[in-house]
Amino acid sequence: MMRGMLSRLNIRNLALVDSVSVSFQNGLNVITGETGAGKSLLIGALRLLLGERADKSMIRTGESSCGIEAIFELADPSDVNAALEAVGLPPCETGLLIIRRTITESSSKNLVNDSPVTLPVLKALGDVLVDMHGPYDHQSLLKTEAQMDILDAFGHLGEERAAYRSKYQNFQALEKRLQELSNLDNSGLAEQIDLLAWKVKEVSEAKISDEDETTVQQEHEQIANAQNILELAQTAAGRLTEGEVSAMDSLSAARKACTQLAKYMPDAEAWAQELEGAARTAQEISAAIQSAVEEISAGPERLQFLDERLALYRSFKRKYAPSVPEILIKLEEWKVRLKDLQSRDEQRAAVEAEHAAALIETEKAGRALRKKRQKVAGDLADAITTELRDLGFEHGLFEVQLLDLDEPHASGLDEIEFGFAPNAGESMRPLRAIASSGEISRVMLAVKAVLARHDRIPLLVFDEIDANVGGEIANAVGDKLAQVGQTHQVIAITHLPQVAVCGHSHFAVSKRVQDGRTFTQISPLEGSERTEEIARMLGGKDLTKVTLQHAKELLANRKG
Repeated sequence: MMRGMLSRLNIRNLALVDSVSVSFQNGLNVITGETGAGKSLLIGALRLLLGERADKSMIRTGESSCGIEAIFELADPSDVNAALEAVGLPPCETGLLIIRRTITESSSKNLVNDSPVTLPVLKALGDVLVDMHGPYDHQSLLKTEAQMDILDAFGHLGEERAAYRSKYQNFQALEKRLQELSNLDNSGLAEQIDLLAWKVKEVSEAKISDEDETTVQQEHEQIANAQNILELAQTAAGRLTEGEVSAMDSLSAARKACTQLAKYMPDAEAWAQELEGAARTAQEISAAIQSAVEEISAGPERLQFLDERLALYRSFKRKYAPSVPEILIKLEEWKVRLKDLQSRDEQRAAVEAEHAAALIETEKAGRALRKKRQKVAGDLADAITTELRDLGFEHGLFEVQLLDLDEPHASGLDEIEFGFAPNAGESMRPLRAIASSGEISRVMLAVKAVLARHDRIPLLVFDEIDANVGGEIANAVGDKLAQVGQTHQVIAITHLPQVAVCGHSHFAVSKRVQDGRTFTQISPLEGSERTEEIARMLGGKDLTKVTLQHAKELLANRKG
């Protein structure tokens, strides 16, 4: 059952493409065309839609932007909806997913169902929508990481691998912490502890604060200017209550006059009362001034103390931080760090215990994963061997070898090696020892054919996977692609007529020159047009009755 399909791809102003719209079908869609016509531009456009970084040089000459749009029709959008939900986007309620990307010289605008998204979101969607295989991607088969991924995908071991990864990451974190705790030698540790302890003691015993600094500054200012303050205070007090013409005497005389004036003017009584209050106020202020002056008349010992206190504040600010609050923050940090260093031996012992327990848990999860892998390794080898025999290796054998590792690694407790014996009588060799790119390409197709029955990705894209093969092998490759096309939508760029005739749908890419400019176009082929394209692939541009007849026979045999 098809899980979905790419129903339409629209491209505007991308490289040699002016405007192209392609409606793909279910099954195997083959794309053909002369070298340089722009077949791979379609794959490039799809890669851009699925998160590949853009370059302004991709924009068609003379244009300010290029645009690409893909419309996916999904029978089962659950995986896509999960990817959308993970980034806070609404699901595809109807199964319709539209991805648009507009690239200008300075920016890139990406939309998924009209919601703006980032490139990582496009890549996450691409991971569940499309499996792309380019001309050089078969090299990934030679990497052990990719081989392990293939085995785990075939065996549906995602849960077991995730369980192992969680244990392994915890084990790695504890190992890193243990290394950190062991990095300092004893002498270095002792020096750090001594230095921090001295800083904590110095600042703590100083009992500094913003309020204390302000008080010290004010008192120091007063004592340093005590003589001037005393003179000013005496002047103020004298003018208020002492001296020949004091404010007190003047107010008393004025009050007495108002009391006598009250005999003739009733309002004068109130004036007398107010003047009496003013006289009391003057007397109180004078007393307060004299009292304050007495308090600041400290001796040289107090001034020396204040000098030393201010010098301490200046010293701390130079050494530790520009302000008292920042120094106090550092003090708390030193205390925490000091406690950490002083308890390093206890911490190391605790982490060592956790590390040992985490190793046991990691190895337990690794053994569980290994057991499952060992169960499916033979099945994967048999399945790929079967596919390879369909692809021309009649006596070929494929092997999946698992080797035990001495310690945990990111992918488990196992090391993997894909082995391959292409012909009868040949010994099994590591896949990476095979030099022929044609053989490697067919192995990749066999792997894809096996995994296609186990994965949920709706679209498989093959860009010239049939490179360096021909004859009967080309027929086998075409048959295999068509077979995969029974359960998945497949888009395959090919230069082989034997593969092209296997397509359920056939598109031809061509280019033309008009008014001095090059234009790439893509057209669906049916009937005589498809026959002529197959004939061109068989014999070149000059069509003959022989090549046309051969093309008809190839198509007829495939349809039959």
